[in-house]
Amino acid sequence: MGISVDSTDNTRKHMLQEAGYTFTFLSDPTLETIRRYDLVHLKELASGADIARPAEFLIDSSGTIRWRMVTENFFKIARPEQVLETAKQLP
Repeated sequence: MGISVDSTDNTRKHMLQEAGYTFTFLSDPTLETIRRYDLVHLKELASGADIARPAEFLIDSSGTIRWRMVTENFFKIARPEQVLETAKQLP
């Protein structure tokens, strides 16, 4: 699942239609959920708006965060094989 600060319409257009992602995206334009995970990037340079920092989480069925990767670098994300290997090592 992904969470985007964009509106539902923009998320649908950019993430699903243009980028071709096939997983569920939730829209969080008020940053309510993004703030709960401490992922707000204040005053992004290009737009001046508060946006979400890139992050990946593995959350178990009880809602416990088992692993997270949070970065300030918008071009650095976890590789799929890294996430799968981490998931395999979790109890």
